[in-house]
Amino acid sequence: MDKQRQLDDFFGLTSENEDKKSPHKKSLKEMLHNKNRGFRAKLRLLPKIFSKKERYIILVFLLIIVGSLISLPITSYYHFTIPVPSYGGTIKEGLIGEARHINPLLSQSDADRDLVNLIFSGLLQYNEKGQLIPDLALSYEVSPDELNYTFKLREGAKWHDDEPITADDVVFTIQAAQNPDYGSLQRINWQGVEVEKADEYTIILKLKNKYSQFLNNLTLPILPAHAWENVKPINFALSELNIKPIGSGPYNFNKLQKNESGKINLYELVSNRQFYGQRPFIDKVQFKFYESEDELINSYNQGDTENLGFVSSKNLAKVKFKNNLTIEEMTMPRYFGIFINQNQSKILSDKNIRLSLAHSTDKQSIIEKVLNGKGVPVDSPMLQGIYDINEDIKKYDFNLGTAEELLNKSEWNQKGEDGIRKNKNGDKLSLKITTSTWPELIEVTQILKEQWKQAGIDLQIETLPISGLQQTIRDRNYEMLLFGEILTLDPDPFSLWHSSQKRDPGLNLALYDNKSVDTLLEDARKTLNPTDRFSKYNEFQKLVIEDIPAIFLYSPQYLYAHNKKVRGFQNEIIATPSDHFSLIEKWYIETNRNFK
Repeated sequence: MDKQRQLDDFFGLTSENEDKKSPHKKSLKEMLHNKNRGFRAKLRLLPKIFSKKERYIILVFLLIIVGSLISLPITSYYHFTIPVPSYGGTIKEGLIGEARHINPLLSQSDADRDLVNLIFSGLLQYNEKGQLIPDLALSYEVSPDELNYTFKLREGAKWHDDEPITADDVVFTIQAAQNPDYGSLQRINWQGVEVEKADEYTIILKLKNKYSQFLNNLTLPILPAHAWENVKPINFALSELNIKPIGSGPYNFNKLQKNESGKINLYELVSNRQFYGQRPFIDKVQFKFYESEDELINSYNQGDTENLGFVSSKNLAKVKFKNNLTIEEMTMPRYFGIFINQNQSKILSDKNIRLSLAHSTDKQSIIEKVLNGKGVPVDSPMLQGIYDINEDIKKYDFNLGTAEELLNKSEWNQKGEDGIRKNKNGDKLSLKITTSTWPELIEVTQILKEQWKQAGIDLQIETLPISGLQQTIRDRNYEMLLFGEILTLDPDPFSLWHSSQKRDPGLNLALYDNKSVDTLLEDARKTLNPTDRFSKYNEFQKLVIEDIPAIFLYSPQYLYAHNKKVRGFQNEIIATPSDHFSLIEKWYIETNRNFK
């Protein structure tokens, strides 16, 4: 029998004559039985009808058909839908420091402030671009004389214990901040401000003098009056509410654990499902606390935590499993510089010496070596790229030729055998710089020592622990100070550069005194129009750059490393390190799919 006949038999393609050969009609049951038996027989014929190669081809063809039929609805589903955030998941966060006062009026450490940021909320907040937007406040108005600020609160917003948020809470918080008996670190920001309750959801803040940066103060998180009003000021820092707080933010306190010494080693928050804003997508945030960055990194490398609340660019190399992390790089209004105390050094009172130091400093080399490139050079007390000011400013670029030319025209025009310059009396050109024991700053001073030696300048280095450095700063007992300054996103450089701030508790670390600068800073504080205000700041920065009371070095990026499963991070510019948690309610781990 040839293959064609075999195929005809297999598919039932017999001739009519063969059908007529049946001598009698069969019952339905017999016909079905015979048909099934015939089908099984035909299956047994397959190996005889088709070759091995043909059978493989048929099998592959059948698998393709079946696979297509199965995948078609799945492919169509993914084609016509998109992933969207869904609720669920847990973040395991590692923080450096200790949680002691999770209270916006008392928080001192970054760990405290991180938790405050998640648990509490203020009248205003910063968005991902660093712009102020309403938070607990629904809206606000400024009076024509720019002295009264009227805030309307959201109605229906609640504390974590289900009590309503009202004007009484705002009044209590501000008055507690002003009262020295409470020991608030925020007191300086609220001196001279009168707070008045207009109605249940309206407050009026009255200033004695115009202050253009006042709105920055309104990011202060608000405390619940009903929880705190019976706590006496003397017990304010001792209350259990400092570690088991009641807030209004996107996350509630859930539980904590302490180690044998009584320190908190685990702190857990859960999402606030009645949050007045968007309910957080991520259900839980767990925090573990570490004494140092190295300890935090070791914990991550061993799998004990998933996110690193902070990691320095220098220590990124120590982090393992980087493929599991997303490194967020954020801009923050801070810079490091060398503040020159001309009262402590006759040599540094010579502007040409300060100029030669500026031209002997290779900022980009410092950024590459110390920050692994994660930073930008700074040439002004106003940070370019953050503030809307003129960036076409004088810059003292690294140029050893210019530095040596300036020194050759001074009394330090000779070089000894060790390469260090000296005057006609044989005195060496030796200067002293003071800084903290923070490894990054120690490394910066070592690089400066090498760079300045090329111009013939000897640099002596003094490093002090934080307590000793604080006292040295209070006494202004240094020739040069390598230190950092933190501004705000709407800056007020008054306390850093006005002559009235030369002594403690002022922060004019260079003891800078320029009457024209004083006037510009005073006027800028009273100018609410941003364009006019920054015009004054532009003139201010030009005068400071010309006088060289400091050598500005660099602004490091803030690095936050989180597991790649966490998505939705949006922050680009942050005011403080804890602000990297701003808008955490938009972060997500789980997803659903919705039709486009």
